[in-house]
Parts: sequence; C-alpha cells; structure tokens
Amino acid sequence: MERRPKDGNIVESSRAERAAEFFGQGYNCCQSVFLAFCDKYGIEQETALRLSCSFGGGMGRMRQVCGAVSGMALVCGLETGNTDCRNQQAKTENYETMRRLAEAFRRENGSIVCGELLGLTDAEKKAETSAPSYRTAEYYKKRPCKELVRCAAEILEKEFY
Repeated sequence: MERRPKDGNIVESSRAERAAEFFGQGYNCCQSVFLAFCDKYGIEQETALRLSCSFGGGMGRMRQVCGAVSGMALVCGLETGNTDCRNQQAKTENYETMRRLAEAFRRENGSIVCGELLGLTDAEKKAETSAPSYRTAEYYKKRPCKELVRCAAEILEKEFY
C-alpha cells in the first residue's frame, strides 16, 4: 500500500499502518490485522477477509479474545504452524510463539480480552448482540480498536520481519 505525503514522494506504509487503515475502512479487528499480512502468503484479499471475519468483536461479538489478537494468531499459524499432527516439537514451538505474541500485546494493553479492552461492564457484555456497531465518527472516538489493531500488527512486524 502506497502513501503520498505532502512532499509528493511515494513511500511504502508499514503493515501496522495498513492494518489501522483497514480498520478505518470498516473491517473488523481480526480482518484488519490479517488483511495487512495476507499478501505475504499469497492469500487473496477476499479469502483473507472470509477466513478472519468470524473473529471480530472478540469472536462473533462475544467480547472474548480480541480480534486483533486472533489476527495475530492467524499470521502466527502461517509463519510457524505445522501440518504434521504427530510433530509435538513443531506444535510446541508454534504455541510458544503465539504465547509470546499474546503476552507482548497484554503488556502493551493490559489484556487480550475484547470486553476488558473496551472497558465493558458485565451488564454491558450481556446486553451485546451479534449486530455490529455502525462505524460513525462517535464510534471511532470512543473505541481503542484502531490502536489495538496497529499494536497487534507492530508486534507481528517485530516478530517476523
């Protein structure tokens, strides 16, 4: 993704910046993170969007694991996942990497749980429905999600690039 600053020169934006831009366009947290990396693995955008769609809102808007963290997990799987179900060492290495990524996110943000990151009360979480919120200017003002998406992508960039 190219950006053209005021001086007119074209510069390549970071994957973290791309992720934040995707979120600003209306994609959910997981989609935004995964979409920023899918080209590296030869995954078409439509496929990436479909694969990551259900993880938004803390998985189907249940406010569980943050979608940005789920996006990190998808990229982690592409980087370190294994295909041999008997290879315990490869599984362990993948899980260790994912735990390290999640811990880095937790250190930066205090949690990996969507509802906690949003500061929702138990009553607010119970009142949540599957219907996504409309992306209005007010929505973007009160939600930390764009910065959480950027943070997740920055962690991935540090780990794998």
